[in-house]
Amino acid sequence: MARAGITVDRLTRAAAELADREGLEAVTLSALARGFGVRDASLYAHVRSLRELRVRVALLGADEMTDRIGVAVAGRAGRDALVAFADAYRAYALDHPGRYAATQLRLEPEEAEELADAPGFRRSVELTYGMLRGYGLAEPDLTDAGRLLRSTFHGYVDLELRGAFGHPRAVADSWARSLGALHLLLENWPRAPSGEPAHRPPHERKNP
Repeated sequence: MARAGITVDRLTRAAAELADREGLEAVTLSALARGFGVRDASLYAHVRSLRELRVRVALLGADEMTDRIGVAVAGRAGRDALVAFADAYRAYALDHPGRYAATQLRLEPEEAEELADAPGFRRSVELTYGMLRGYGLAEPDLTDAGRLLRSTFHGYVDLELRGAFGHPRAVADSWARSLGALHLLLENWPRAPSGEPAHRPPHERKNP
């Protein structure tokens, strides 16, 4: 029988808070059961496995992050949209490192479909492509540029979260200069040769 007061939403949010405090690897069913004052077995009335729980944290993080980015980029275009998008991305990752780490999990198609078809991840792609279309890009350049932005943003915040930037120059200043360089690159993006495929393979359509 499900323990009174525990719901899948409460369990997911408790897991997200634990991930932010102690890291995603600290999220276990045993740790959450202790937090709720129940036996581990009680949680299986709400989730089938630790993997499902972590996927739910990933979907929660994706929803929250894309909501923040969507608000930031509304009504903006070009450099303003790029900076707003990137700053919202970085701020969310720094504010919620555990949830952000969960969003980097690779979801199997059946997992995403079973858990509401991952609306946050879909909207992330839509926001990215919408911002890039402001630079006049079309496929396959949209996908190529989207991958560049994703790898740049993720690489930067991952290193920042790990404390890997040891130079005394302010990390925020380097971030701002990096965004300026990305803006110049996107304005002068080298168009793909004609004849390249314009569509991504089906297994790559969740994220750029």
